[in-house]
Amino acid sequence: MRPVPTDADAMDLKRVIRHIPDFPKPGILFYDISTLLADAAAWKETVRRLANRVRAYQPELLVGIESRGFLSAAPLAIELGLGFAMIRKRGKLPGTTIGHDYALEYGDDRVEIQADAVKHGQRVVLLDDLLATGGTAAAGVTLLRSVGAEVVAAAFIIELGFLGGRDRLDVPVETLVNYEE
Repeated sequence: MRPVPTDADAMDLKRVIRHIPDFPKPGILFYDISTLLADAAAWKETVRRLANRVRAYQPELLVGIESRGFLSAAPLAIELGLGFAMIRKRGKLPGTTIGHDYALEYGDDRVEIQADAVKHGQRVVLLDDLLATGGTAAAGVTLLRSVGAEVVAAAFIIELGFLGGRDRLDVPVETLVNYEE
């Protein structure tokens, strides 16, 4: 169920996302949301649009992936009146954690969540700033399921559609800005 568009939907969020060539290494074009975050009207509109998209899935908890996923998940949780939990890299969370190891294009990584962050059967939406190849998001979905979450969707500010990341996810995917090349 898609939300009804409003006049505010005409705001072009792409205009406030900075592109930085050759970062973090040569040949990579980095989509920098810090300029989006610094523009109060654009950031407010981003949170509003994410809220409209995510609300339709009736989540009970939002989970952000380290670290830029926290930037969208935390204010969105406030907007929707929900709790917020974190998926972080190895060794960054206190207490008992559950982890998931996964392969990246350039090596291996591990994500972790606190063992008590999600109640069994809880409806969860996973959030991050950007969907590229989908490896980290897919690992997040797997990790959440391993702790008993019902992952009902994943949402991102930006999607690099040409990298096919959504094809690696077996949940509905919502994005606000899509780059196809």
